[in-house]
Amino acid sequence: MIDLVKHAEEILSRALRNGGGLAEIYCQESAMTSVSLEDNKVEKVITGAETGAGIRILSGDRTLYGHTNDVTLDGLLALADTVAGGADEHRPEPDYSFRPERFAIAVKRSAQDVATADKVKLVHAANQAARGHDPRIVQVSVTYADAIRRIAIANSQGRLVEDVRPQILLMVQAVGAEKGVIQTGVDFVGGTVGFELFDERDAESVALEAARQAALMLDADAAPTGRMPVVLSSEAGGTMIHEAVGHGLEADLVDKGMSKFGGRLGEPVAAPEVTVVDDATVPGKRGSCSVDDEGTPAQRTVLIEEGRLVRFMNDLRTARKMGHSPTGNGRRASYEHKPLPRMTNTMILPGTSDPGDILASTDTGLYVRKMGGGQVNTLNGDFVFEVSEGYLIRNGRAETPVRGATLIGNGPDVLLSIEAVGSDLGYAIGTCGKAGQGAPVSDAQPTLRIRELTIGGTAR
Repeated sequence: MIDLVKHAEEILSRALRNGGGLAEIYCQESAMTSVSLEDNKVEKVITGAETGAGIRILSGDRTLYGHTNDVTLDGLLALADTVAGGADEHRPEPDYSFRPERFAIAVKRSAQDVATADKVKLVHAANQAARGHDPRIVQVSVTYADAIRRIAIANSQGRLVEDVRPQILLMVQAVGAEKGVIQTGVDFVGGTVGFELFDERDAESVALEAARQAALMLDADAAPTGRMPVVLSSEAGGTMIHEAVGHGLEADLVDKGMSKFGGRLGEPVAAPEVTVVDDATVPGKRGSCSVDDEGTPAQRTVLIEEGRLVRFMNDLRTARKMGHSPTGNGRRASYEHKPLPRMTNTMILPGTSDPGDILASTDTGLYVRKMGGGQVNTLNGDFVFEVSEGYLIRNGRAETPVRGATLIGNGPDVLLSIEAVGSDLGYAIGTCGKAGQGAPVSDAQPTLRIRELTIGGTAR
């Protein structure tokens, strides 16, 4: 990777020669391994490396961006010339008094030091565990992936940072079949950690959880249809808060008029028991980092405080335009992409209610232990989410599993209809898609009771 301490001023000056409010260089070196298994055999083992850089100019409300895999000085100067061609804003006096800052997420056992054969062995162990759980498990898919990314960022405001970021992930999907009924269970484990991840939770336990879900849903009743109270277990993770609420708090969508939370800073938008934060500083979580992809330090940002909207998630561009400070949420999939306001680890903070009491005080309704995928309209907050593991509640007990349930509602309305917030907290992980980019994230929530939601079911 090019030495930005030595060359940043020359490259940034070239990029700003026609004007512009801010110029930035983002350099990246990545190495990765992935192993995928289907039908009892390893289908792919992929190892690879990627090197490249992007140069961005903020000019008024415009973003000028170009990228290259030629990271020599000549290659980056040529890219700076190309990007500079479109800038027209008067240039503020740049600051090239760089004070380099270096970060690295520490791991106990680097995944890059583990033999590929051992990673293949781990995938086979997961496959065998899932298939051995129940004879009705007819198909198992296992995906393992790890990556290490080294980045360097310099901008014309005097920021120069370097960071090293590990990622590791294991996903198991188990399919059960019986008498024409097919059900799927999925479980994940991962984060910004090393191979020691599997000392804390081994591959077999991930596989058994996926197989347990699939087998349980084979025995489940068809879910009913109608409006009813819903208790979301902390084990469901924060899928709903991420999809139905979190995206609406990203400042670019607010700026474009595509969020129902636009113009509502300072207003009550949730029940008083609800506080929502985005926190990239939580150790080891999949969305954690030391700095974001613009070099802004990772932060814990309170978005909704005791029911009141207090902040949006900003990158440098939206912060500059809206007159706010950046929140460390400028993220990009790779050097080929410009940064956007994105979530990291987004959660509803724990409350004071005992989780068991929340369920026990609910006479009837639906208990959601695991959430599946879904769709959200970020403009108005309307959503439809699949329930991968749910139970009917009768007299405060969740004992009857049901399959085929969906949750239908509106994110902002759900925030206002939360009746109880548990003292626990459970995480889920995923890869968030936005504007053609994927970003690793976590989301979390305590046990929650929602006054009423529409349940789409399959019972006749």
